[in-house]
Amino acid sequence: MKKLDEYGFNTINPFYIIAEIGINHGGDEDLAKKLIDSAVKAGADSVKFQTYITEKRVGIDSPIYDVLKKCELSFEAFERLNKHAQAQGIDFFSTPFDAASVQCLEEIGVGLYKIASFDVVNHKLLEEIAATEKTMIMSVGMASSDEITKAYNILKEKTEKIAILHCISAYPTMEADANLGVIKSLIDNYDCVIGQSDHTNDIQVPLYAAAMGAQVLEKHFKIDEDMDCVDSVVSITESQMGTLVDEVKRITKIMGDSHICLSSAEKDTVQYRRKTITGE
Repeated sequence: MKKLDEYGFNTINPFYIIAEIGINHGGDEDLAKKLIDSAVKAGADSVKFQTYITEKRVGIDSPIYDVLKKCELSFEAFERLNKHAQAQGIDFFSTPFDAASVQCLEEIGVGLYKIASFDVVNHKLLEEIAATEKTMIMSVGMASSDEITKAYNILKEKTEKIAILHCISAYPTMEADANLGVIKSLIDNYDCVIGQSDHTNDIQVPLYAAAMGAQVLEKHFKIDEDMDCVDSVVSITESQMGTLVDEVKRITKIMGDSHICLSSAEKDTVQYRRKTITGE
């Protein structure tokens, strides 16, 4: 496994858990702060938002234009949210969808950037984000191997601090469609941190992903089941996030340190081994 702190992640642990607030705040800055506080209580490592100017993200005739416009926060709001997260001791970052949003996030000093699956083929935006030379986390839903490699190479020209997240861009994703075998392929083919951005509506799949070597886990997040939000169907609650955090810690203990040796648990048993027997 990679040492995440060497890739710009603020942890010495082998896993990093992202509470994807995204646009679940519905454009309400106070609710966004409550979501941050809830993620802190759940034990997540970070909160992630989406930073954009609606007109630069989609056309006015797009079926999601009105939703995005309602959920759009001002750049000044992101500065306040960043300070609020810092005061609560949780990492804050965002997914920018245009150059102005990248500049906004640079000005408030974020240490990480998220690239949405939809922009894996947006080489111009990739170059703008890569120019910051910060840690890049890229989801690769819908992308082919060639598209992932091209995007990875663009980022790698500016930084080695890259994480690729396996993702199925279906909302929600059924467990049978999770295709977690891709995680091994990503680990084999890219010398960077590998993770998973999950769109199932529970926590079992990301736990399996962690056991397979996904070190960054991203889940959409809401406070509770009563919360009416845009991505509710793929979001987990504070209670579920807390369980995810605890179970990942459990997986960490189960996985151990990967060293092949006589373990402390075996020391009382080793006396019963056969002596070395050769064929001579």
